[in-house]
Amino acid sequence: MKNRMAWLVFALTAGILSLLFFWPLGNVVLGGFRVDGHFTLKYLFGVFRNPVYVEGLFNSLKIATGTTALAMLVSLPLAWIANQFEFRGKALFTSLVLVPMILPPFVGAIGFQQILGAYGMLNTAFGLGPVDWLGGGQYLGVILLQTLSLYPILYLNAVAALANIDPAMEEAAANLGCTRLRRFFRVVLPLMAPGLFAGGTLIFIWSFTELGTPLIMNYTRCTPVQIYDSLKEMGSNPFPYALVFVMLAASTGLYGLGKVLFGGRAYAMQSKASTQSAVRRLGPGAGLLAALPFAIVTGLALLPHFGVILTSFARPGSWWQTILPGQWTADNYIAALGHDMTISSIRNSLFFSSLAVAFDLVAGIAIAFVVVRSNLRVRGLLDAISMVPLAVPGLVMAFGFLSVSAALSHWKPMAEVEAWQRWVDVRTNPTLFLVLAYAVRRLPYMVRSAVAGLQQTSVAFEEAAWNMGASPWKTLRRITLPLIAANLIAGALLTFSFSMLEVSDSLMLAQQAAYMPITKAIFELFQLLGTGKYIAAALGVWAMAFLTATLVSSSLLLGKKLGAVFRV
Repeated sequence: MKNRMAWLVFALTAGILSLLFFWPLGNVVLGGFRVDGHFTLKYLFGVFRNPVYVEGLFNSLKIATGTTALAMLVSLPLAWIANQFEFRGKALFTSLVLVPMILPPFVGAIGFQQILGAYGMLNTAFGLGPVDWLGGGQYLGVILLQTLSLYPILYLNAVAALANIDPAMEEAAANLGCTRLRRFFRVVLPLMAPGLFAGGTLIFIWSFTELGTPLIMNYTRCTPVQIYDSLKEMGSNPFPYALVFVMLAASTGLYGLGKVLFGGRAYAMQSKASTQSAVRRLGPGAGLLAALPFAIVTGLALLPHFGVILTSFARPGSWWQTILPGQWTADNYIAALGHDMTISSIRNSLFFSSLAVAFDLVAGIAIAFVVVRSNLRVRGLLDAISMVPLAVPGLVMAFGFLSVSAALSHWKPMAEVEAWQRWVDVRTNPTLFLVLAYAVRRLPYMVRSAVAGLQQTSVAFEEAAWNMGASPWKTLRRITLPLIAANLIAGALLTFSFSMLEVSDSLMLAQQAAYMPITKAIFELFQLLGTGKYIAAALGVWAMAFLTATLVSSSLLLGKKLGAVFRV
């Protein structure tokens, strides 16, 4: 890529990212410090003086720590077994490990409560009475749900990290008398640290700022729910801004701390394995033992999905203190596709997500070309900026867009223009901000997919086209894009599917029924008495089927490189 064109693309993409990413974040930061035109720390300190806010922050940290630790305990042994051994059914079991990603945790809460609730399936089956398996205050239920949904991210990173370790290093340790277990803790685990940090950081931030699961589980004493409850006060009360800033500072600060602690070890992972890893083939008996952890984890992870599916087929009011629903029906699925709220929500999600994909395709390809094909010294900066949205909580971004909407709607030159107000006031029409939020939050998926495609494609093809007189645009259209089409399709599928099922942005920005996406409709339906929970479950199953298809397609297109998409 010629330097002039590279600089132009760099300037445009950096400017757009600054406008769509750093402006909302800047509004969040300034909102808690600048009140009535004056700088003050009163509200920031007030957050830590308020025992309710302090308790919420502590509980959110507990959720994030518990979820990340539990995900580590689940995914690390599975990744090590998959890397070390070959056994019958390994391909099937390692694929099933990724299945929990097809359901947002807060949707799984519907089925989770039906199975492990005080009067749920488990207690009824064993005659245990109203035992609270989810723990007091629902804390245990929240971390279990989030772990069972998010551990595949850490598993993918751990598998990729293990694949890049040169077996010669383990062999050298073995020749010095180091046992297999000691080799793992002294050699393998330190070399895996950057990969584990990449996945663990994403899970920590995700669970620290997750809004949907605590809402559904009625775990209200945590910071995300407190921020959600304070939306009505954000125009007159600076405390919500200060609280969001504290959450942003905590998540990015913890990420930075981890980067300092683990990032320095990344040098050991810079090159791929120079020799093929010796995988030990197991017999039938040992193979069964190796497959058992995969079966147990997958079975537990599918419990929420199983509960959602059963709930979706239960006739309203027929599943109470029974092992299975007393009456079965498919009417919930018909209602889910025929309900006024769900029809518009499906249409809205398709529209919002399609626009987000279109934006990310253009921006992702442009950024990837600068990063891979140019020789600009600052190209690494653009790559880093494009990945930052993964490290910034969706809840914070949504709050930032709300503040931008408020600022634009009160902009004096356009304050009386009806058309302007219709598009910039999120209370009237959140389309613009939902599309921008989806696009910014999922841009890293497209960038990583496009970068992987360009790295695998020799620049010689493009140079040959240029030598034959083809313009850069024609070379891109006729040569480059067809060669990286599989990667772009995979990135587009991931961007589209995760935008369709985005939780935090949808719950906070969609305040009008006519503009509700699918996840907001599921949340609203769940709160309705009577048939609401069952229709919400059916809509969740439709979402599961959709996300399953997209994840399978992306996995087939990207293979083992799928894990690189979920890294900060």
